[in-house]
Amino acid sequence: MRRIAPLGLRTRLIAAFLLVAAISAGTTAALTYQQARNAILKQTQDTAVSTLRDQIEQQEFRLPLEQQELQRIVTDLGKRGKPHPWIVFGEYAGMRVSTNPGTPTSTVITDSLRDKVRNNQYAAFQRVEDQRGNPWLTIGVPAVFEHNGYTESTGVVFYASVPLSTEKQTVEAMVEAAQQGAVPGLAIAIVPALLAARSVLRPVRDMRRAAQKLGRGRLDTRIEVRGADELAGLARTFNETARALEQSVHELQEAEVRARRFASDVSHELRTPLAGMLAVTEVLDEDAARLDTDTAKALRLVSAETGKLAVLVEDLMEISRFDARAAELNLDDVDIAEAVRKTLERRHWDDDRVVTELPDAVRARLDPRRFDVVLANLVGNALRHGGAPVRVTVRTAPGEDGERLLIDVADSGPGIAPEVLPHIFDRFFKADAARTRSAGSGLGLAITLENVRLHGGTLRAGNLPGGGALFTLDMPLEARV
Repeated sequence: MRRIAPLGLRTRLIAAFLLVAAISAGTTAALTYQQARNAILKQTQDTAVSTLRDQIEQQEFRLPLEQQELQRIVTDLGKRGKPHPWIVFGEYAGMRVSTNPGTPTSTVITDSLRDKVRNNQYAAFQRVEDQRGNPWLTIGVPAVFEHNGYTESTGVVFYASVPLSTEKQTVEAMVEAAQQGAVPGLAIAIVPALLAARSVLRPVRDMRRAAQKLGRGRLDTRIEVRGADELAGLARTFNETARALEQSVHELQEAEVRARRFASDVSHELRTPLAGMLAVTEVLDEDAARLDTDTAKALRLVSAETGKLAVLVEDLMEISRFDARAAELNLDDVDIAEAVRKTLERRHWDDDRVVTELPDAVRARLDPRRFDVVLANLVGNALRHGGAPVRVTVRTAPGEDGERLLIDVADSGPGIAPEVLPHIFDRFFKADAARTRSAGSGLGLAITLENVRLHGGTLRAGNLPGGGALFTLDMPLEARV
């Protein structure tokens, strides 16, 4: 199912503004229409009821009435109808007459209206529709007379049917005018909606750009604060946060520089005494065979630990160069197969412990010394922590920016534990806490990764399906300084 892209904030603000405007306009129009309609109809009905009652009271007649007299009264009442001409009906003692002699009664005069007038002896009215849907106002007024302070019925009842077509047209004209004015009104409402959206979105856009700059490392980014509303408060909070972040990062950078300088200075200062200690331990190692067992054992332990310390110092010196971005590439055109063989021969790994697949005529432009360090660390790590035989495979593959050099180093060990994989290239990380006194410094793979990155490549660690760890080096054939 295809997802619908979410609407932007500008669109939602304008839509909400127009929705509120439409609801407000619709509510106002509905209330106005209802009040105006009721006022028009009430005015018409009040005028008709009062006029008919007054006209009936002005009529003089004697009971019992003859049909001709009843017809005369009805005709006279019909001529005086207000505000529109009336159709008047008269009923008395079974006689029914109207201003239209051919129609003595009407379908718009309901039985309920007749019952109200006859039973209660007061004027009543109803708004009804005929069979064609035309609106009518029907009024019923009984003719009464006063006798000894009491009102008594004469038995004569007059009905008037008043057409409301004019009022209906007036109301429909009001509705049409409201409908025709709604569209221009909403169109005009777009202008303040755009202005309101702009006033809201401008600080939001400023904050987004500032956040992007902050994410790119420009910690001195600040937002101009305008006004004193909630957005201005948010801008001030952003500026305070950015200022605190800048200060914290500055302090961390200073601490990091001091730590790097300390490690570099300590490593540099240790190199000279360690060189002397190594020379002394080499001389003493030659005479260890002539010493007693305990002394020889202690001497060899001191010699081994001194060697480890020397390796650690060299690794610290190397990693400090990377941290200070002082590491440089000395590029040369290298035959990869020959470079791999020399690395293995130099460490005496050219036996059955390491199996190679080295295609001919694969040449790359890289730093030979750093490439030797990378390959030696990967193979040495595989032999120490994986298991022989270790397979080194060299191949090439096309990439987005040209041909790539791919080197796989796979061992025959149990593989790398899943919880170890995310930290395999961390500094001083050792998979087995019990091996904290192992020969490695814990910096080998970290230095290897830095050397690969310096060449513009990547280094990945994983496990083979059948068991064993796999390290894959991916770097361009043409490294650039």
